[in-house]
Amino acid sequence: MALATEIIGVRLIDGSSFVSASKMLMSQRIGMVKRNQFLGSPVWVPSQQIRRQEQLKRAVRAPVAAISEDIIKANSKTTAPEKAVSFKVRAVVTVRNKHKEDWKETIVKQMDAFTDKIGRNVVLELISGDVDPKSKEPKRSKPAALRDWSKKSNLKAERVHYTAEFTVDSNFGVPGAITVSNKHQQEFFLESITIEGFACGPVHFPCNSWIQSKKDHPGKRILFSNKPYLPSETPAGLRALREKELRDLRGDGKGVRKLSDRVYDFDVYNDLGNPDKNVNLTRPALGGKTIPYPRRCRTGRPPMDSDITAESRVEKPIPLYVPRDEQFEESKQNTFSAGRLKAVLHTIIPSLKANISADNHDFSGFSDIDILYKEGLLLKVGLQDEIWKNLPLPKVVTKIQESSEGLLKYDTPKILSRDKFAWLRDDEFARQAVSGVNPVSIESLKVFPPKSNLDPEIYGPQESAIKEEHILGHLDGLSLSQALEENKLFIVDYHDVYLPFLERINALDGRKAYATRTLFFLTPLGTLKPIAIELSLPPAGPNSRSKRVVTPPMDATSSWIWQLAKAHVCSNDAGVHQLVNHWLRTHASLEPFILAAHRHLSAMHPIFKLLDPHMRYTLEINALARQNLINADGVIESCFTPGRYCMEISAAAYKNSWRFDKEGLPADLIRRGMAVPDPTKPHGLKLLIEDYPYAQDGLLIWSAIENWVRSYVERYYPDSSLACNDKELQEWYSESINVGHFDLRDADWWPKLDTTDDLVSILTTIIWLASAQHAALNFGQYPYGGYVPNRPPLMRRLIPEENDPEYANFLADPQKYYLLALPSLLQATKFMAVVDMLSTHSPDEEYIGERQQPSIWSGDAEIVEAFYEFSAEIQQIEKEIDRRNADPSLRHRCGAGVLPYELLAPSSGPGVTCRGVPNSVSI
Repeated sequence: MALATEIIGVRLIDGSSFVSASKMLMSQRIGMVKRNQFLGSPVWVPSQQIRRQEQLKRAVRAPVAAISEDIIKANSKTTAPEKAVSFKVRAVVTVRNKHKEDWKETIVKQMDAFTDKIGRNVVLELISGDVDPKSKEPKRSKPAALRDWSKKSNLKAERVHYTAEFTVDSNFGVPGAITVSNKHQQEFFLESITIEGFACGPVHFPCNSWIQSKKDHPGKRILFSNKPYLPSETPAGLRALREKELRDLRGDGKGVRKLSDRVYDFDVYNDLGNPDKNVNLTRPALGGKTIPYPRRCRTGRPPMDSDITAESRVEKPIPLYVPRDEQFEESKQNTFSAGRLKAVLHTIIPSLKANISADNHDFSGFSDIDILYKEGLLLKVGLQDEIWKNLPLPKVVTKIQESSEGLLKYDTPKILSRDKFAWLRDDEFARQAVSGVNPVSIESLKVFPPKSNLDPEIYGPQESAIKEEHILGHLDGLSLSQALEENKLFIVDYHDVYLPFLERINALDGRKAYATRTLFFLTPLGTLKPIAIELSLPPAGPNSRSKRVVTPPMDATSSWIWQLAKAHVCSNDAGVHQLVNHWLRTHASLEPFILAAHRHLSAMHPIFKLLDPHMRYTLEINALARQNLINADGVIESCFTPGRYCMEISAAAYKNSWRFDKEGLPADLIRRGMAVPDPTKPHGLKLLIEDYPYAQDGLLIWSAIENWVRSYVERYYPDSSLACNDKELQEWYSESINVGHFDLRDADWWPKLDTTDDLVSILTTIIWLASAQHAALNFGQYPYGGYVPNRPPLMRRLIPEENDPEYANFLADPQKYYLLALPSLLQATKFMAVVDMLSTHSPDEEYIGERQQPSIWSGDAEIVEAFYEFSAEIQQIEKEIDRRNADPSLRHRCGAGVLPYELLAPSSGPGVTCRGVPNSVSI
């Protein structure tokens, strides 16, 4: 009894081998034994950390059972090896049910309940970390079936707890793995297993995995306990299993993948086009010598009939393959499906309107845009009820229309919430460069005039057309040299990104674009103001005027030209934001690291345990993007100015400017000249714009991540030689580069992985990109872009010159001309529906500082304690961000009509909130 009390920190319940699940959960918090006092000891959270655990809202704790006196007595008999005895231990298995089942699933579930009675069970087998000295094989328990599956099959609870009883010898050792065979017809989601009855205390297996039926996957599933091991430290009984599990996850690179598979492999982006459907939907493959690009998850589908180098398409609603455990869980899927339904509704209605009347293709006034939020689209269509009911629409659409017209309205974007006309102001246009949805393009201007890096023989003079006389009157009395010396000039430069594509873009129907440069001046108040916009077109000849400079207005005519110029800048910005900074730099560039992690880092590897929450859902959302967003004629091509050349622009950025070593926040700020090293400052950096909300708040989160990662890495790699000699770690990083980023593998800028400092830097960068960087670039899309005039994703008109035929129309009705230059009603509402969906947090979102099963995700108590400290630091950062947003001296985030900067505020509720930092790229 004393031994049991010492192990679990509480007195046992007399006469009972097991306690209820609720009591198990209570016992989890009551004491902590010294780490490593017993091999595989449970993680007990000290009393002072209980409140911190309660604050992790979505924590899922596996049940923990007490040890019975009978078992302790049995174990106490094992002091003499020759008197080894058999005794019973028990597994508490937590299975998560679906909230909703279709009729097929219900029938199969009932069949499984019946066949379970006749021996077609879910069977478990314990595997020890020790090897049998006679057989030289890992010690194994006898198989044990889950009890009461048939009795509990109709339970409606979200989580159902089952038990299984094993008989083992007293010299069995500590279980380090467990195999599961599912002899039922249907897969099930295994959340966790807790083994109770060993002298070391409860042994936890946080599983969070789908267990497939043997008819689909005959092999046994291998699951490892929560105790982390470097490869060289793996107990002898687990070594072969560790290698086998990784081999299974890598697969053989052949064949078509089934949706139930768990195989991670690489391929190029050769499935974006659909030439079998229409030759105009042909798109080049991304990835390879011609067009370098990161690799994506291989599906193995057969080639197109019309192009054997292109992979055949799978169109919605049929899902694309991603490994089974990477697919959205139910609540996430429901949120995403609801968003898709809204997108359908918001696209169908404008389509009807566009077809009913040719006069309704465009917004006739800004009031038309306001109606989208106030009255909804249905009222504008003006269809009679009987006409509506006779339309060939899905029944679900008609049903929702009848029950809730709210779905046909758009929520008012946050940009309009405090000042309806803020988007028109120059200070708001400038503010969004440092605290909007794309705050990562602005750079410090070091050389005047700005210069291009493009070939002058093809693209004309490299020097900008912006001259000193254009900006001198806007420098608050400073000379140009003073402004440069005092770091007062900044630039958002999209000249080199767009110019190589402009001829092809402007030849598209209804697409018109410039390659823009925008200069900003930092005022004495610490705010930015735009002082010049350069609009460039491809040179048409040696004497052509391909560059135009627009400056802040002096009269009514120049005021409208200035507004059009800003709209073109925002359109350029929207494209670069979506195609480069958002998709390429967070979604696409991380996928190779995730694939390689599953292929080479065992689930028991400490670095896999660290990265695990930051890889959640990314492969699934990227697959959905290939299917619906970045594909030929998909949403991105339909809604953004570059049209069919969108992904080629993304690939050009990957080839010309993407560098992993510059993707960390401090390195990126220094690269863009927005900060300089300064050891006297927090984070070792001095910001050239002190009131730079993205950088200010981002550095807090970056530092917290870096401190957490350093504590973690140094726990397992106290000496750099351990990292160098870690085969799994080195193979993960090598394959991420040499296969996942194959086209840039020879670049000399890839960080080495030779020291613990190298590893800390690499891991911090990956976690930063997956969490805070993605959040800053994603969750403001609808709040800022949902009002299309603020950030038009495409433009349909160039700005007329005085000798152009359209100039007279512009003078006669500048507002009409402006609205005709913006997206059409159909384009705008389709875009709004999609960014609304992309800006939405799902109810099961896991935010930075949170993780599933927080007290048992690792069997290392020291690490769990460090994680709670990281979580507490994140909560303090949130309070600091709130304080900054209330500071009137910070005019980029506080003031009349100014939105607070909350995109890096760590927590959020579900929905479109313009805040919250999820752990992973999950939308």
